[in-house]
This record gives sequence, structure tokens and C-alpha cells, in this order.
Amino acid sequence: MYCDTFDLAGDAALVEFTPAEYRVKWATLPWESDRAYALRRAVFCIEQGLFVGDDRDEVDRHAKLLVALSCVAGMPEQVVGTVRIHETAPRVWLGSRLAVHAAFRSHGRLGSTLIRLAVCSAHALGCDTFLAHVQSQNVPLFRRLHWETVAEEVLFGRLHHRMQADLACYPPCRTPESGFVTSAARGRS
Repeated sequence: MYCDTFDLAGDAALVEFTPAEYRVKWATLPWESDRAYALRRAVFCIEQGLFVGDDRDEVDRHAKLLVALSCVAGMPEQVVGTVRIHETAPRVWLGSRLAVHAAFRSHGRLGSTLIRLAVCSAHALGCDTFLAHVQSQNVPLFRRLHWETVAEEVLFGRLHHRMQADLACYPPCRTPESGFVTSAARGRS
């Protein structure tokens, strides 16, 4: 994360910059979706090796895509996290493909805020049950966020927990296009 600045002599200098805030919202612009899919490829294909080439599937044709955007002076700069949600049966929703860029995993509560908007926005759309397949290393985060394991299963060669959110802890969000703003306080996302 760098921004160009100029000294008095007119020479460009690079200054390291850490965003002060992040906006988590539904993807509404083409660049947001494009960068979210690129982030998923980086995390699930390259970093974790779960898929070859691309992780996109039929679900992406109708899923709602959420993004976490780093902001500079309140303006979105880049996609640093994503998750998708979709209805699998009447009033039953599933969250999947939660990814946070490696460089931003310690920059606040990006993962938990993505999860919160995912569940709250589905709740506003009539969700009665919200589920996710969660990789084992992420189960403690989901438990802190009021989720419980309902089953364990192997997906893509890795142990996952099928988990269910306690909807009483997730009030409906009727403005997911605006979403939530979270600060860049240090801590695991």
C-alpha cells in the first residue's frame, strides 16, 4: 500500500500508507467484482491449492458477492476481502468463498465484518437459516461470532465444519449496497 507524494523539488517519493478504514458492502461496480474474483483465485487457487486455475462455479451466476474495500480519504482503493452468499432453498442461505488478502489479515476485523454483513443482509431478505462450510482453522473465529458446528465433512480434500449462525445475533441489514465501515484497528480478522 503506497501512495505517491511530491517533495518541494518536484521529485516523486513513495510513502507507505495504511488505510484508516474499510467499507464492507455488496459489490455494485464491475471493478469490485473483478478484483474480488481475482482475490479468490489468489487465495483458493494459488495460496491454498484447492482449485486449479479458477474457483468460480455455477453458484457465482446467482450469488450475491460482498467485498471489503480499503479506503483512502473515504474513497474505495482496492478489494482486500470478499465472500459470496446465496439462497439454497426457500429461506436457507449459504455463505462461501470467504477470503481476505494475506497482507490485510491483521488489519482489523475484515473477516468478521464480511461474515456479519453476509448474515445480516441475508436475514433482511427473509433468511431463517444461514449456513457455511468453514475450514477448520477458521472455526474459532466463527464460534466467537455466534456460530455452531452442525456437522463435519471433507470438502476439496480438507476438513470443513458445516456451521450455522445464530440469527438472533445478526439483525437484518436492509442497506447492503452501503454496508458497514470498520476501522483499521490491528488484530486478526
